[in-house]
Amino acid sequence: GCVEVPDERLTVLARMVHTEKIVPAAIEFVDIAGIVKDAYKGEGLGNQFLANIRETDAIIQVVRCFEDGDILHTMGTVNPIRDIDIINTELLLADLQSVEKQADTWAKKAKSGGKTAVATHQLLQRLYTHLNEGHPASGLDVNDEEAVLIKSFGLLTGKPVIYVCNVSESDLNNSSDNTYVRAVEEKVSSSSENGSHASVCTISAQLESELSELSPEDARAYLASLNLKDSGVDTLIRSAYRLLGLASYFTAGAQEVHAWTFKRGMKAPECAGIIHTDFQRGFIKAEVISYDDFVADGGFVGAREKGKLRLEGKDYLFQEGDIALFKFNVT
Repeated sequence: GCVEVPDERLTVLARMVHTEKIVPAAIEFVDIAGIVKDAYKGEGLGNQFLANIRETDAIIQVVRCFEDGDILHTMGTVNPIRDIDIINTELLLADLQSVEKQADTWAKKAKSGGKTAVATHQLLQRLYTHLNEGHPASGLDVNDEEAVLIKSFGLLTGKPVIYVCNVSESDLNNSSDNTYVRAVEEKVSSSSENGSHASVCTISAQLESELSELSPEDARAYLASLNLKDSGVDTLIRSAYRLLGLASYFTAGAQEVHAWTFKRGMKAPECAGIIHTDFQRGFIKAEVISYDDFVADGGFVGAREKGKLRLEGKDYLFQEGDIALFKFNVT
């Protein structure tokens, strides 16, 4: 499903520029059924599921972190670390198979002595050794050029991961007291120190199911009664957004307030191109103001009077929360 990225700033901006139309940023989630042991060999529908995962930008693993005698675990006991290790092992073994095949292909190309072919084959050999030692592809020490190459290999263990700890509703306000959650956090902390890109998010699927049946107003009231500001789904969406290195900039006018998703590190012309390719092709300048200054100064007029509205050129790196007006000319 394609879900909206929760952002309270949009409502504030819409009120300030007197528009009722709000277009939030969005992110797509794909629900993939659980992977069983030996999925890399094709057990269950393993190969199909692995192919689906290969198409994603990041992986979210939902792991059970609650006890309930009425809800049986498929493996008999609750053990999130075991569950994580099973999934990660299947992904790693699938990557080993993929790297081995690709290494054979590039070995033949490398015999011609081509610089690119030789470098690619050598990287695949290093990667195979790394994976064979039980380490994910994301933990391999590479330079910028090699990082681009590795991304082209389509490896499952090279993707960033969010581990979603599914806890009981009563544990949401004190998840740090949940021994299962602590174990997952410790595991992720250890893997991050070894180069893996992962984070942890805690939700209660039971609560999310209840919230989905309520109106937005009633859902907010229910969360408030539990001393919770956001739903777990909202927290997960924001976590995924950050994990992928994404950020939002805004355009705000009488027609609409729009949040545009960009990759951190993108320059002004690239961000302009997100709206329309003509904006990038004919980019001249961007009038930019931060969200905080825009609100503090009462909008574009006040910001311009106080010198807060800046003219930025082609080398400007867009920042989270920038509000922009693009100047372009296409002949």
